Amino acid sequence: MSFRNILLPVLVIGLIGSLSFWQCRSTSATISYNQHIRPIFNAKCLACHGGVRKSGGFSLLFEEEAFAATESGKAAIVPGQHGKSELFRRLTHQDPELRMPLDGQHLTEEEIDLIARWIDEGAKWEEHWAYIPPQPIAIPQSGADWKKNDIDPFVFRKLQALELEPAPEADRSALLRRVSLDLTGLPPTPEAVDAFLTDDSPDAYEKLVDSLLASPHFGEHWAAMWLDLARYADSKGYEKDPYRNIWRYRDWVIGAFNRDLPFDEFTIEQLAGDMLPDPDRDQLIATAFHRNTMTNTEGGTDDEEFRVAAVIDRLNTTYEVWQATTMSCVQCHSHPYDPIRHEAFYESYDYFNQSQDGDLDNEMPRLATFPRVEAERVREIIGFIQDLGPSQTIDTSADLETQIRQALFPELLPTQADDFENVSFNNNGVVSNWIYNLKSIAGKRFRFMFEQVDLDQLEQIRFRYQSQGNDAWIELRIDEPEGRLLAKQQFTANANVNGEWGGDLLVPVEAGSGKHDLYFEIINTTNKAPDGMVRISEIELQYAEAAVADPQLQAYRKELREIQTQRVDYTPVMKPKVTAMERQTKLFDRGNWMVQTTPLEGGVPRVMLQGEEMPANRLAFARWLVSEDNPLTARVIVNRFWARIFGRGLIETLEDFGTQSDPPTHPELLDHLALRFMQEHGWSVKSLLREIVTSATYRQSSKANAQKLELDPDNRWLSRGPRFRLTAEQIRDQALAVSGLLNDSIGGRSVMPPQPEGVWQIVYSGEQWRTSSDSMRHRRGLYTYWKRTTPYPSMIAFDSPSREFCVSRRIRTNTPLQALVTLNDPAFLEAAQALAQRMREAGGQDLEAAIRAGYKRALGQEADAETVAILRDLHLRAQSEMDGPTARARTIAFTEDPNEIELTDPMAVVANAILNLDGFLTKQ
Repeated sequence: MSFRNILLPVLVIGLIGSLSFWQCRSTSATISYNQHIRPIFNAKCLACHGGVRKSGGFSLLFEEEAFAATESGKAAIVPGQHGKSELFRRLTHQDPELRMPLDGQHLTEEEIDLIARWIDEGAKWEEHWAYIPPQPIAIPQSGADWKKNDIDPFVFRKLQALELEPAPEADRSALLRRVSLDLTGLPPTPEAVDAFLTDDSPDAYEKLVDSLLASPHFGEHWAAMWLDLARYADSKGYEKDPYRNIWRYRDWVIGAFNRDLPFDEFTIEQLAGDMLPDPDRDQLIATAFHRNTMTNTEGGTDDEEFRVAAVIDRLNTTYEVWQATTMSCVQCHSHPYDPIRHEAFYESYDYFNQSQDGDLDNEMPRLATFPRVEAERVREIIGFIQDLGPSQTIDTSADLETQIRQALFPELLPTQADDFENVSFNNNGVVSNWIYNLKSIAGKRFRFMFEQVDLDQLEQIRFRYQSQGNDAWIELRIDEPEGRLLAKQQFTANANVNGEWGGDLLVPVEAGSGKHDLYFEIINTTNKAPDGMVRISEIELQYAEAAVADPQLQAYRKELREIQTQRVDYTPVMKPKVTAMERQTKLFDRGNWMVQTTPLEGGVPRVMLQGEEMPANRLAFARWLVSEDNPLTARVIVNRFWARIFGRGLIETLEDFGTQSDPPTHPELLDHLALRFMQEHGWSVKSLLREIVTSATYRQSSKANAQKLELDPDNRWLSRGPRFRLTAEQIRDQALAVSGLLNDSIGGRSVMPPQPEGVWQIVYSGEQWRTSSDSMRHRRGLYTYWKRTTPYPSMIAFDSPSREFCVSRRIRTNTPLQALVTLNDPAFLEAAQALAQRMREAGGQDLEAAIRAGYKRALGQEADAETVAILRDLHLRAQSEMDGPTARARTIAFTEDPNEIELTDPMAVVANAILNLDGFLTKQ
C-alpha cells in the first residue's frame, strides 16, 4: 500500500474525530463577539487578515469584509454553519501547510470551540465596545455600608468577585497630604495639617476638598498634566531648536482649569477658537495648543515638508488626546487592528490642513500683545492721527493691531496680510519669496492677500523693495488667486553693494471700483536665486486726487510700523485660510507627502460617527468631539483624570482605546462616570475630581497585606488607596514648598533655575542658559524653561518627556540617577539648607524637637521614635565629621555660583535626608 493510501484514512479519521468534538461541545451560553471572539482574532489572526495584509482576500477588521467573498470566490464565514465555513476548516485542518495561522501559535481547542459556536449562533458582529456610546447603568446595590458615593458600589462589587475586601480609611494626616498633592500638586502646610486634624465637623473632609479645588494652585497642577498632551515647550524643536514665545498658552491652560472652564468649551477653544464668532484674545491664545508643533528653521529644509509634518502631528495628537485612538497607524495604510481605513486619516487631515501657518521662522499667524508702555503710546498716536483730520477712519474699540492697520492705510504692512502661501516674513515686516530649499522652487506659488481693499480711484501701487536680479515679477489680482489681473510688472536689480534698500517700484493699476480682496503674487520667472528673489518692505496704495500726507502723519505712521514690527510680543495662534486660498487635500500614497493622489474632503472614521453627517470644518470637528454622539471623548478624558489620581487608568493604555488596548477593569464604572461628566457635571472637571476624591475608594489606606499583594499586586482592582512616586514637577515643588523657598506666584515667562554647566550645547545660535535671579529660580517646575533638545536635567531624571510629541502617560522608572538628583542637585541642597533653618527656629536648642518639626513639615505627620532616633544619630555623625580635624573650611556662595553648594550644617544634612525619604517622594 502506498504512503498516500495509508495517510488518507488517517486524515479522514482525524477529521471525523475533530468534527465529532465540535458537534458535542457545550452550548450553555451565548457567545459574544466582543467578549469571546474578537480577542482571539486580534491575537492570532489580524496580523495576516487585517488592515495591512488581507491574505487570500480575507479580512477580519470590517464586518463587510469578514463576510464577503475571498479570492477563492467563497465566503470564509457562513453564518449558522461552521462546518461549511472555510475559516473553521482552516483552523482545524490536519495539513500543517493549510492549517491557520500558518506561522503563529495555533488556536486552542477551547478557542476553536468558541468560534464554531459563534458561527452557529449566526456569527453576530459587534463593534468594538469603545465605539458604542455609553448607556445609563444601574448603580449596584452592594457595599452600602462602605459607600461614600456612586463610585464605590462598582468597585466593591468587583472586589467581592475577587474575594477581596476594601482597605480601611487612611488616617487623616495621610489623607490630607494625598488629596493636597492630588488637587494642587503641593503638600499641606503645618498649619493646614493642624486645622484639619482638629476639625471635628462631619463634613471636614469635604470642606477641605472644596478649598483645594478653589486654590489658584489647582490650575497649575493640572496644567502640568495637560502640557504633556499639548507637547508644550519654550522652543521650536529640531536641530536648531530656537526660542518660541508661547508661554501665554501655558497661562491660559492654568486659568482655564482654575475657573473650571467646562471641558467641552476647553476643547473647542483649543482646537478651533479662531473659528468661533468674534473670538476674544483668550480664545485665540487657546489655539496655540496646535501651534506647539515643531518648526524647522534649518537651512536647506522645505517649509512645505515640515508644514505637512506639523499637520500630521496635529491630527495624531487630537485623536490620541480626545479619542485615545492610534491614528498614526493609518497614515500609510488602513489600521492593522482597528476598523479605520487609510482614507479616513486624510479626511481628518483636511480639517487641520486649512490653517495658515507654514513652518515660517516668525511663526505667522500670530497674536500681538503690546507691552503697557507701547500700548499707551499706540493709543496716544492714534489720538494724534485722528486729530489731524477726518479722512482717517479708526475704530478705537477694536484691538490695537486693527487700529494700527487702519491708521497706516493706504499703506499695507506685509506682516498684516490676511492670508499667504509659501512667502516668508521677517520680523521687521518684510515679505519675500525666498525659501531655504532652492530645489523646491519649481511649481510653488508665492502669494499673499488683503481682504476688502478699496479700489475706487486707485491709480498705482508703490513697492519699497530690494532685488539682486531682474527675474522677479509682481502680479495683482482681485477677488481670488486667479481672478481678474489688475497689473503685472517686473522688479529690476537695485540692491547696492552694502545691501541697503535700493528704491521703489511704481505699478500702474487698471481702474476698479468698490472693495475687493487684493491678491499679490511674486513670480520667479527663472526659478533662480538670488536673481528671482525680491524683498518687499512697504506697500502703498496711491489714489487719484489724494491729499499729500502731512509730514507729522508720516512720522506717526513710521513709529506705528516700528512698534508693530519690533516692540510687540507675539504668540503663535491658529487662523483659518481664506476660502479662496484653501488647500486641496489629497490621499498620500503609502503616506508619502510627495505622492498625492485622490482628492478628499473633511471627515472622521465611519466607525466613530453615530449619525450620517460629517463635520464640515475644524470647528464642527471640535464640536463633534465633545458631542454626546461621540462615543469616546468622555470615556477617554475621565480615564485620564482617574489615572492621574490612582496612578493607572480604568484602562491602563490611556493613549489607546482600540481593539488592542487593555480591557477596562471596571467598564460599567467608566461609562457611569463618562455619562455623569457630560450630563450631570456639565463637563466640569472640578466636579468630576470632587466625586473621585470624596469616594470611599479613594480614601482607603494605601497599606497592603499579603493577600492583596498576591491577588491585586498592581492595585488594578482598587483594593487599597493609591501609592506611587510623585512627578518630576511635584518632587521639585514639594522640596521648595516645605523649605519655605517656593515662589508661588501664578503665570508669567518661563524661568531658568540652576543646572549643570555644559548642558546646553547651542551650535546655531547664541542662546545661553542664564540662571534666573532671586526668587524666580524658586518657581514651580511648571515654569521651568522647556527646551526640547535639552530638557531640564533633573526633570528628565524623573521621567518628564522632551515634549517633542504628545505623551499620554509618563512611565515611572526607578534609577540611581534619581537619588543622585535629590541628594546633590543645587535646588534640593538649597531646600535642605532652608528647611534646616526652619527646623532650628521651631526646635530651638532641642534637637529632637527640631527633627520632629522638620519631619512634620515635610511629610505632614508626626515622626515615630525610631525615625527620630535615626535622624538624631545622623545629626551627631555629621556634627562630628564637620568639627573634626580633617574638616576643611567651606563657604556657601549661592548667588556667586548656584551650581556649587555644599552642606556645612549638620541640621542641613538631616533636612537633606528627610527630603530623600521614600515617604516624601511618594504619594501614599
